[in-house]
Amino acid sequence: MSEPRSQLREIQQRMAACILQPLTAQHGMRRRGAAGISSEREADAIIAPNDRLSSFERLEIYNRQYWFRLFASFEEDFPGLQAVTGNRRFQRIMQGYLTDCPSTSFSLRNLGSRLVEWLQAHPELTAPHTELALEMAALEWAHIEAFDNAAWPGLTAEQMAALGEDSRLTLQPYLRLIEAHSAIDDALIAVRNEDGSSDGSSNSASTGYAARRARRLRAMPREHIFIAVHRYDDSVYYRRIEREDYQLLRAIEQGSTLGEAIEAAFHDSQLSEEEQPAWLQSAFGYFATMGWFCNPPAENAL
Repeated sequence: MSEPRSQLREIQQRMAACILQPLTAQHGMRRRGAAGISSEREADAIIAPNDRLSSFERLEIYNRQYWFRLFASFEEDFPGLQAVTGNRRFQRIMQGYLTDCPSTSFSLRNLGSRLVEWLQAHPELTAPHTELALEMAALEWAHIEAFDNAAWPGLTAEQMAALGEDSRLTLQPYLRLIEAHSAIDDALIAVRNEDGSSDGSSNSASTGYAARRARRLRAMPREHIFIAVHRYDDSVYYRRIEREDYQLLRAIEQGSTLGEAIEAAFHDSQLSEEEQPAWLQSAFGYFATMGWFCNPPAENAL
């Protein structure tokens, strides 16, 4: 039995290598793989022809459908980035990223997990709007994480009351923090609403409309904003928060003690010392009500 199994494994590996290789510019299967092996010869070895298609043509169907599914998923996950860069640049970004960072997960949910890091290494694809593109991509990935990440039990009132300056808090895994320099939250909501209400024959599907929308987004006035991306009742929300909120939550996220996080919250703050206690009471009351401070499972605890 071991020999047939090893033969099956070899066939599966060879077929996967053909299917996973990137498409040509014309969206066809490459004639040679990355190792220089003839795709046609590989196809003949692992798949039989039929009365309509050659072995190569049959294998090409799988190769194309694999990549078309990745493209469709990527476009669905990052409509804001596509709106910022325009269709042509977005196609280059998508193909380059998926070639350099192929899927390594059973789930397409993780497809864009390395996009922001990859874009940082390829500023030529987003210049001169790199900052906007990076922040939009970060917001869209935060949306995915907020939708899918775990929710752990929130702290009880007794646990909140027992906190001291040396306490360390844990944020909900679904809470993501974004710093941006334009209203990307409003822009992304508008893009999603436009895409959701359009069809293939509408203006939003045209090249001209995409170009106009890209110009409009790039012309957004600069404003320094902070966003808490979170999940509530199975829906994702973008909540604008103050600088102090962001700096406090970010410090907690990075493992600071409560005392250190409070100190970080008021760094460069315009709040006076007299105003700070009231702000802390209000902020912690809201965070506790939302359940953003939580009890991690034992295996995740520090």
